[in-house]
Amino acid sequence: MASADTKAFIVTGSSTGVGAATALQLARRGASVVINYSKSAAEAEETAQACTKAGGTAIAVRADVAKDEDCRKLAEAAVAKWGRIDGLVNNAGTTKFASMRDLAALSAEDFQRIYAVNVIAAYQTIRACEPQLRSSRGAVVNVSSIAGTMGIGSSVAYAASKGALNTLTLALARALGPDIRVNAVLPGFTETRWLKQGLGPAYDRARDAYRAQSALSDTMTPDEVAEAVVMLLFAKKITGQLLTVDAGRGIGAS
Repeated sequence: MASADTKAFIVTGSSTGVGAATALQLARRGASVVINYSKSAAEAEETAQACTKAGGTAIAVRADVAKDEDCRKLAEAAVAKWGRIDGLVNNAGTTKFASMRDLAALSAEDFQRIYAVNVIAAYQTIRACEPQLRSSRGAVVNVSSIAGTMGIGSSVAYAASKGALNTLTLALARALGPDIRVNAVLPGFTETRWLKQGLGPAYDRARDAYRAQSALSDTMTPDEVAEAVVMLLFAKKITGQLLTVDAGRGIGAS
């Protein structure tokens, strides 16, 4: 069990990237963190060890958040280990890289798979954690994307799913208040291995174009996105907000 002043968090999709950076920043605050993964067991264990070295405690739990029983497994793991859940970060996500102009590039099955991970999983994990979050008067942060407000990104299905996640955030902020705060972070182009693999040879060109179109002439790192996530987890009077972290891409360069 965690001590009375040690907070416990679940971060989905946290073996690498923004999720791992978020877990590590929480650990530096002395928190306990569930590191969730679906495939990358070795990397999840490395992240858990890094969290322990940073001053927190962590366990790695394999779970496919598209499955309701696995969402409940994550909640049960946190309660069994620490007796509480103070915060949930819905970071797990997926996409299919497909041209926005090619409507034949996406099938109904593509939409269903992307929505299952990007939208339904967030709902299911919040539902699984709800009793403990109410008890702790905790917080949820959904990791969305500027794709959901700008209609850009890796595919139409991805952009639509993030728009749905934004609406889910607003709806649940009302429904779960005053006990649970629910917010979302909307990153722009974030330099992760996931994005590099997805874009392949087009990565450098896409990164340079993003920088040219943003007011700060820059992209994001996982740590920079994680800073916003952690801030919202601890901001006691902020709920129902969609916080954009995009180096000024939304307003554009002068």
